Amino acid sequence: MALRLYNTLTRKKEPFQPIDAGNVRMYVCGPTVYDFAHIGNARPVIVFDVLFRLLRHLYGPEHVTYVRNITDVDDKINARAAQDYPNLPLNEAIRRVTEKTEQQFHDDVAALGCLTPTVEPRATEHIAAMKEMIDGLVANGCAYVAEDHVLFDVAAMPDYGKLSGRSLDEMIAGARVEVAPYKRDPMDFVLWKPSKPGEPSWTSPAGIVAPGRPGWHIECSAMSWKHLGETFDIHGGGIDLVFPHHENEIAQSRCAFHTPVMANYWLHNGFLQVEGEKMAKSLGNFVTIHELLTQRKFGNQPWHGRVVRLAMLSTQYRQPLDWTVDRLAQARSTLIEWAEFLRDAPSGDQLDSEFVSALEDDLNAPSAMTVLYGWANGARRRSVPDVKRLKAAARFLAVYDNERPADFAVGYEVTSMDKADVDMKIAQRHAARKAKDFKEADRIRDELAAMGIELKDAKDPKTGELVTTWEVAR
Repeated sequence: MALRLYNTLTRKKEPFQPIDAGNVRMYVCGPTVYDFAHIGNARPVIVFDVLFRLLRHLYGPEHVTYVRNITDVDDKINARAAQDYPNLPLNEAIRRVTEKTEQQFHDDVAALGCLTPTVEPRATEHIAAMKEMIDGLVANGCAYVAEDHVLFDVAAMPDYGKLSGRSLDEMIAGARVEVAPYKRDPMDFVLWKPSKPGEPSWTSPAGIVAPGRPGWHIECSAMSWKHLGETFDIHGGGIDLVFPHHENEIAQSRCAFHTPVMANYWLHNGFLQVEGEKMAKSLGNFVTIHELLTQRKFGNQPWHGRVVRLAMLSTQYRQPLDWTVDRLAQARSTLIEWAEFLRDAPSGDQLDSEFVSALEDDLNAPSAMTVLYGWANGARRRSVPDVKRLKAAARFLAVYDNERPADFAVGYEVTSMDKADVDMKIAQRHAARKAKDFKEADRIRDELAAMGIELKDAKDPKTGELVTTWEVAR
């Protein structure tokens, strides 16, 4: 099967045909570095990391360029800097916030097994490109200057709204548009605005005398242009970015370069909710990646990065994902078991075609995982080919890389669902002992030990039968 991707722009699954197979190009919106990334932010990072890996496999690592930006100039950054460092000059406070937040983001996504993008541009390093685009848009009549602002004239883009599939009236009704007397139309959006005293500022474009700073949307258009060209293959991000961010990117880029499209394929991952509810600080279920990995904030225990990654891949990327403790516990149990027979096993030299074909179907990770679970069944029966196939695919997905079973059990505490699993494994161990398969019985004991479960064997004084009790090791 050749790679097929669901294109938000056309609302259908299409064969992927790169503009240039020797230079496959993908842009994904990255973090705005004012706060630690939350678990909802982790989903697109993991999804597009898998796509990056697949493209590298299909076209060769040297033929794929993956750009994920850092937004380091934004109103939210200014507000956080003033809040966290009220006694510092704002620009110094901003530097501290962005440096700390960006470093934490990189540490977090590395723990999730993500590759480093080919290029990771920062908005503040591309101000000249933004101003060049803005000047061009004003010159060709697609943007206008009003009260030291530069605004994009939405009327200049006849099919504005095509990506989100909404009419202009629907967008006005559903959007939080800034009401300003200097706008020609409520939907016109900011390309450049004046800076307040103390805020970051640059010499303004379009003949504006007052210093200013860019709007959010123009930042991504300028960075993708500089690193991928006027038109490129794939643009990705979360479903929440379709409107207005990606819609506005398309409008300003197409009008600036007079191109029929900005990117040929638009991919968006679905929403994430927590235990059936929308994630929100007001509900007390807001969790950052850092907290998930290091603290007892979710499920009263920290979780290994690869456990988090496997749990994220358990649902097809376009579907909503319910983030639950049970989902993580299942992923952890799977990795603990796999580590038992993968740790010292050789890895296959090539990825199995059945696994690759599953991913080529619009990154169908659950289907790919079904293939892996089949190989895991063979691996339990000591099938060397299945072990090799499983290890190669698990390492490709970055859900396993030679960890010990105990590595995945850090902070382990037994839930009610796990209790049934433990009891089942003890029953399997008893069956293995009766069949005199002591190697399998020992394997199950070691697996439970890696999960933090301590077994105690004793004979029933009346029947002489082996009785096993267990407790969580302390």
